[in-house]
Amino acid sequence: IIVSETSYGMISPTLAMWIGTIVVTVYVMISGIHGAARTAIIKDITIVMIVVFLGIYLPYHYYDGFKPMFEAIQATKPGHLTLPDKGQSLSWVISTVLLTVVGFYMQPGLFAAALSAKSVKVFRRNTIVMPLYTLMLVFVFLVGYTAILQVPGLKGAEGDLALLRLSIQTFDPWFIGVIGGVGLLTALVPTSVFLLTIGTLFAKNIYQPLAKSSSEAHIAKVAKVTVPVVALISLYFVINGGNALYALLLMSFSLITQLFPALLCSLLPNNNPVNKYGAAWGILCGVATVAYLTISKTTIGTLFPDLPQAVKDLNTGFIALFVNLLITFVVSVLTRNSVAKKETISSPNY
Repeated sequence: IIVSETSYGMISPTLAMWIGTIVVTVYVMISGIHGAARTAIIKDITIVMIVVFLGIYLPYHYYDGFKPMFEAIQATKPGHLTLPDKGQSLSWVISTVLLTVVGFYMQPGLFAAALSAKSVKVFRRNTIVMPLYTLMLVFVFLVGYTAILQVPGLKGAEGDLALLRLSIQTFDPWFIGVIGGVGLLTALVPTSVFLLTIGTLFAKNIYQPLAKSSSEAHIAKVAKVTVPVVALISLYFVINGGNALYALLLMSFSLITQLFPALLCSLLPNNNPVNKYGAAWGILCGVATVAYLTISKTTIGTLFPDLPQAVKDLNTGFIALFVNLLITFVVSVLTRNSVAKKETISSPNY
């Protein structure tokens, strides 16, 4: 989006996707986790400055303030200022926020960042500061509200273009370059952490158990080679997708939230009702449920049409969590005796 839009239409979206993928992949291969950490410092400072500036300047530039902007939207398109009674209603918003909060702390990239922290103190400080980034969404929303009337016709996935389209018709090209540069940093940092984490997880948890004689240096090379492969797979789905960013984000949170029951149960000190077989099957069934619901566009309302509307509008990620929990406990109960028997046989006192 950044490459295509800031080129003023000279670069096609598909070519822009290839350019973006190559840039990110090369950056990750060269920089590693340390490069991402250093880039994050610049990114954090600049993104706060740009987002706050745009969120305040644009409403005043086009409407002379926030109140006149909302009054204009209310008069022209009142539906944008109220939640619908069905679909993405209040219950959907609340359930989605809850699911997103849980999913945020399940991100493998977050574990990678935590384990690479310099000290426990740094990790604690980051944990305190990170939620403050949510406040930035207020200014992003203000930019979006400004674009409703100033950049009409953006529907579906085109809504992702709102900020850049509005900025292009407002500012000179040099400042669009600044916005695009900050956006590039914002994309590089989390993407690099995600790709590095995926590569490491594949190399350590899938490749190494299959090739037990491999050295750590070889495992590191496998992790690095995995990065461009995953990047190309992601590029394929983006080119053949067309979903809005928010839809992809919510689906990803529904997927990684399936790790939550297993992680929560792993914290239990004694008499844990869940074993590794139940946790693994629960995660697999939860992920499969998310995939099915997303592909088939099934909702709680389509499955149970007689339920109250507020319940039918709940985020479908909760269906997957319910399936996850059910399978986790059922499989744990069914395999408990066999696990106990294996532990008894392997005991030196047997």
